[in-house]
Amino acid sequence: MNKKINIRQATKADIPYLLDLIKELAIFEKAPNQVINTPELMEKDGFGENSIFDAFVAETDDHVIGMAITYFRYSTWKGKRLYLEDLIVTEKSRGLGAGQLLFQHCIQFGKESECNGMVWQVLDWNEPAIDFYKSYNADLDGGWINGTLEF
Repeated sequence: MNKKINIRQATKADIPYLLDLIKELAIFEKAPNQVINTPELMEKDGFGENSIFDAFVAETDDHVIGMAITYFRYSTWKGKRLYLEDLIVTEKSRGLGAGQLLFQHCIQFGKESECNGMVWQVLDWNEPAIDFYKSYNADLDGGWINGTLEF
């Protein structure tokens, strides 16, 4: 039996589900101790007066099974872009089409927000995700090295 999947803007009430999905992703990416985010930070940063990200959830039967977090960035070469920080579907719900619906929702959100493209990162060993993005004819450029500075 196919479950109906609803995609909607996340609310403050979804923060615990968002954090659970983030922790599940961190375990999948072999970095469970890297998650230092808190419900308080997520509320301030995503649902406060000066929010810096948007979140969308995929749900079935009023149960959150996936999410996407995006924000706007500016490319000196391209202009306004939508950055897809994470797209996560809980392991037990993969294969239902929630990831595809979330990805398409992000594309539409980017277009409605007058972005001219969307960018994201994918780990080079995450073959299912790479195959998913290739199905959209995405350009997966392996020539860049990621830089991070903690402060």
